[in-house]
Amino acid sequence: MKLIAASLLALAGAAHGAGPGAAPGAARGADASTVPTPEQVRAGYRSSEAELLDRNGQPVQSLRIDMKVRRLPWVALADISPSLPAAVLQAEDQRFYEHGGVDWSAATKAAWDNLFRNRPRGASTITMQLAAQLDPHLQASAKGRSWGQKWDQIKAAREIDASWTKPQIMEAYLNLVSFRGELQGVGAAARGLFGKAPSGLNLTESMILASLLRGPGAAPKVVWQRACALSRELKAPATCSEIELRTMIAMSRPLLAADLPPAPQVAQQLLTSGGQSVRSTLDADLQRYAQTALRQQLMSLRARNVNDGAVVVLDNASGEILAYVGNAGTGEVDGVAALRQAGSTLKPFLYELALERRLITAASVMDDTAIDISTPTGLYIPQNYDKEFKGHVSVRTSLASSLNVPAVRTLVMTGMDRFYERLHDVGLNSLTESPDYYGYSLALGSAEVTLLELSNAYRTLANGGVYGPVTLAPHAAAASTRRVLDGRAAFIIGDILSDRAARSLTFGLKNELATTFWSAVKTGTSKDMRDNWCMGYTDRYTVGVWVGNFDGQSMWDVSGVSGAAPVWRDVMDYLHRGQAGRAPQAPAGVVRQQIVYQPALESARGEWFIAGTESPVIALVQETQRAPKILYPGEASIIAIDPDIPDAIQRVFFQAQGGKGLSWRLDGADLGQANTDYAWRPVPGPHQLALIDSNAQVVTTTRFHVR
Repeated sequence: MKLIAASLLALAGAAHGAGPGAAPGAARGADASTVPTPEQVRAGYRSSEAELLDRNGQPVQSLRIDMKVRRLPWVALADISPSLPAAVLQAEDQRFYEHGGVDWSAATKAAWDNLFRNRPRGASTITMQLAAQLDPHLQASAKGRSWGQKWDQIKAAREIDASWTKPQIMEAYLNLVSFRGELQGVGAAARGLFGKAPSGLNLTESMILASLLRGPGAAPKVVWQRACALSRELKAPATCSEIELRTMIAMSRPLLAADLPPAPQVAQQLLTSGGQSVRSTLDADLQRYAQTALRQQLMSLRARNVNDGAVVVLDNASGEILAYVGNAGTGEVDGVAALRQAGSTLKPFLYELALERRLITAASVMDDTAIDISTPTGLYIPQNYDKEFKGHVSVRTSLASSLNVPAVRTLVMTGMDRFYERLHDVGLNSLTESPDYYGYSLALGSAEVTLLELSNAYRTLANGGVYGPVTLAPHAAAASTRRVLDGRAAFIIGDILSDRAARSLTFGLKNELATTFWSAVKTGTSKDMRDNWCMGYTDRYTVGVWVGNFDGQSMWDVSGVSGAAPVWRDVMDYLHRGQAGRAPQAPAGVVRQQIVYQPALESARGEWFIAGTESPVIALVQETQRAPKILYPGEASIIAIDPDIPDAIQRVFFQAQGGKGLSWRLDGADLGQANTDYAWRPVPGPHQLALIDSNAQVVTTTRFHVR
């Protein structure tokens, strides 16, 4: 009899399938007189996943934080298929609703049987297994449980049964028990093995899960044999061959592929601990739509060696990020935050600066002919995208049709330092090198920027020149904003970027940039077609799209219109499916003037001007008739000496308009003829540069400073 009593204790304590750890916050010492309540257990439960919510509280995706175990959010018993508890009761505890936590009848029978068996047969109840899951002190070591642990487990099971209801015990057990490998709880097991929610489990799947409880690491053959026996006991319709096939499929793919995560980069930024639910500024439907639009476009461009892309959508008023697609879902790189060459997307900020400083108007005539500019490293010879020159064209046409030579000429007028500072003003802080490092190619986007920075810079244009930071945190405290652009110049730039006719010289009238509502848009392509951009805005939203290859490979014959623009257009159409974008109202200080060109370089039209710069006739003046003017350095320019360039070869190039017959004079000293650029070795300090005529009379001057 003593032997049988000892066997009873041993068998009662043999809690097979115990979980690897107690529910956090629910553990009790072995000498505790009480057990945690169901509410305490559920409150202490922590999912291994954190959940990202959109602005409306809709789940976007989850991110696994705890890599040791896989637990999904707690599942209520009402949300678990009834077939699973039925299968578990048949396999584990057939007298569950009759005993008081310990099945003494089953334990006695198992003890008697074990007198004649080499391997003990267990008889722990579901309640006893739950007690071990809740208290780490009751979990077996590699050598099994001690006599004290076994007795405490029996006491804890009886206390649980006395204070919990049977459904509460079953619910907690199914959420805490380990099924296979890292899969703990019914949520992770159903999703990981069968790719479905616990509510969708059928009887065959439930029998397989119930058969795993006795040995989560058992071989597939053992599992399906147990499930087959269980099927016969339950008189289930499934045949053993069907159960075998379903078991092999589940076991061979322990974690079925989940749906494509729509916002992994945002989840990684915002989610830090398991069980979190963090609300973001994202719009879940928009996020998924933008990701799908990007993936479809990349699939269509695969034959042209385009494999990667990214999309950003900003709310103009608040700066909230509504969509953040870091890639098409096939890698870890965050294309929204990656540095890429900006291409022609920087041109609007260059022309805005020239308009603001009244160096040009939208109607001014630009010279789109071959140009070569002397630099310390040699001649810089810009070309247009189509390798052709358009002759004399307006500023409106130059910007809208993205002509390169007029942009470089405009940079010469504004000065490289001022343009560099302006790019920083609009938030392009990834430009960390000196202006001279980028050179005149800065006008054509040789600098590297991020998609998020660039999108927010275009949002600054959309907001009339007012800059503000972006955020992923909803209802964030009102961020400080500041005016960085002249509102009048920003309005004119937006009008140019919305002008379908003005961009037709390069892009034609019918293309993906021509929305059915008001929008301002600019494309860009970097050197050797490594980066392709489409940036644009309406009155409510700013959308930025980049496509290319994260590894830097060149695309094959892909332009902004054929690469990034279709995604931009799809997202813009989706955003404005209920309300069309509206053209902004002209701010004070902007006037519209009917103009004509002499000769008729372009058709007569109405044009926007900053008040005081308007003119009804735009006449092309021949070079010999142009008034002498110092083009570079401009008035009050600040020129920084580059410490990385040896003093002996460092040069500043003076440039003049109408300089034939005139000479340079610097700080009272004559230098040379002004009909060509003059290379001067810079000297720190203030300087005055003058153009003088043949009678040594000063024609025009400019002051600048070298530091």
